Amino acid sequence: MTASTTVDRFRTAMEKGDLAGLEELLTPDIRFYSSLKFQPTEGRDMVMGLFGVFVRTLEDFRYIGSYAGSCETSADGSEAESAVLVFRTTVGGNELHGIDLLHFDEEGLIKEFTAMVRPQSAAEALGQAVVEGLIADGLVPPPAPAAE
Repeated sequence: MTASTTVDRFRTAMEKGDLAGLEELLTPDIRFYSSLKFQPTEGRDMVMGLFGVFVRTLEDFRYIGSYAGSCETSADGSEAESAVLVFRTTVGGNELHGIDLLHFDEEGLIKEFTAMVRPQSAAEALGQAVVEGLIADGLVPPPAPAAE
């Protein structure tokens, strides 16, 4: 599979909310970087948990543009074929604009994924919705009660 084929399939799967279609495009050791969290989310199972929450949370999700090229990866600093997908969506009534930066392995699978969103108010709404979704799905524990 080529990176351009992966981009086309990824774009279609995201816009349709096709989780099985997304999963087959990811390497088992994928790293997901977000502008909402300092540390990456690692591994296909956890990243697919995030995508499951995104599919349920993002309203009217659509890609509006794309760019292709190459870029140094975060994991090992090697140069990798890459693509940027520009999107718009709504979260809880907040319009959100963002990009997905995809890095591909030699087989054309996504090995590194970075999502960046704006404005801050919509990013905060997305962050809250994602945490709630991950807790609801049992992928992360609920926060400890505040000490009195």
